[in-house]
Amino acid sequence: MTIGSLSPTKEKKSQKNKQIADEKAPLLPRKQDEDIGFDEFNGASYTGAVFNLSTTIVGAGIMALPATMKVLGLVPGILMIIFMAFLTEKSIEMLLRFSKPGKSVSYGGLMGDAFGKIGRMALQICVVVNNVGVLIVYMIIIGDVISGTSSSGTHHAGILEGWFGVHWWNGRFFVLLVTTLAIFAPLACFKRVDSLRFTSALSVALAVVFVVITAGITIVKLINGSIAMPRLLPEIPDLTAVWKLFTVVPVLVTAYICHYNVHTINNELEDSSQIQSIVRSSLGLCSTVYITTSFFGFLLFGDSTLDDVLANFDTNLGIPYSSLLNDAVRVSYALHLMLVFPIILFALRLNLDGLLFPSAGPLSADNRRFALISTGLIAVVFLGANFIPSIWDAFQFTGATAAVCIGFIFPAAVTLKDTYGIATKKDKIISIFMIVLAVFSNLVAIYSDAYALFKKNSSPVS
Repeated sequence: MTIGSLSPTKEKKSQKNKQIADEKAPLLPRKQDEDIGFDEFNGASYTGAVFNLSTTIVGAGIMALPATMKVLGLVPGILMIIFMAFLTEKSIEMLLRFSKPGKSVSYGGLMGDAFGKIGRMALQICVVVNNVGVLIVYMIIIGDVISGTSSSGTHHAGILEGWFGVHWWNGRFFVLLVTTLAIFAPLACFKRVDSLRFTSALSVALAVVFVVITAGITIVKLINGSIAMPRLLPEIPDLTAVWKLFTVVPVLVTAYICHYNVHTINNELEDSSQIQSIVRSSLGLCSTVYITTSFFGFLLFGDSTLDDVLANFDTNLGIPYSSLLNDAVRVSYALHLMLVFPIILFALRLNLDGLLFPSAGPLSADNRRFALISTGLIAVVFLGANFIPSIWDAFQFTGATAAVCIGFIFPAAVTLKDTYGIATKKDKIISIFMIVLAVFSNLVAIYSDAYALFKKNSSPVS
């Protein structure tokens, strides 16, 4: 007998009398099952849920999107962003619809319901790999923006170094230590994702600030005629260029990954019937931010657009107050990542707890376990960000692969398994398309990246 099949009254009694957790049980108690320390919680609001899900989506991926325009061209690039949003919406709809028959209240529970313990562990491992990589990247970028970096061979001054000069207190280690203790650690103490709704709202606002500043700079340069017309279509001089087109798919998939937080947000809703509308609203908001960022970013820098467009804001923009605008862009983005950090950590903590303590009770009910896992994860991310100079290559190989599994392959696999016989023919066709697209594009992306890396290392030094 599963926990999901019990009535709420019996479920409470069962959880009190024994600490053995069912595979489909949530790692945090659901709103209606709560009886330990959360009596004042009456359910998350629609707006708060939209901001939390949007913050899960909009992360470092936003900075890589203008570079996808350089590969695809403006028209196919924007169409691909919209297409990936629709495909993401469909994959999340599948997760939610196939969770209902088995009363699964978590993504891991759904995978366990469809594929047993192996399926649940596969999902949890992918979330851990993806989110640890993402958080280390976030912290590295924060360190680069605030303290500066020399990892590429050329020193790029950070904001504090540019303002105050070189001092011990604006060095990378100290800045990240203060950020971790003053921002990440306090926000990591929240046991409910809804508690992060205000920081999530501010995070989305900061992403909008970045877009507005970038758009403003671009419009000014358009007016004074210093911007050339960007490419509308991709340049395909040879077969290698064709293969390169597929390398943007993992970047776009990573940009929309939020699946691991959907069930958690749904469990906390005051009205769970709103979840599909919340997903659509979040995807619509994030797609608007993505399209605007990609359009104006590529329009502003053209073929000089770097893989991380933030690095382009390190030079003279050719307009008045260029230095001030550069700093505003970098500060808003660094603050945005700081506020995204805790919501990504939230899902990471739950899934790592599920891997390490699969038979334990709800994580929120065990303060010691909660504190140990939170502290351990933050310490790992902090050390990784300080001792790994650049993990972009590793992030492309591991993070993108795990993200593709979370976003496309696992939802499609659950649909094709169709444990309860509710999948339509259309569902199965879309699922097969998702798997083929994910596997093919990822293999091409990995091959392309490995080939470029091999070619770079084997090229003779003049």
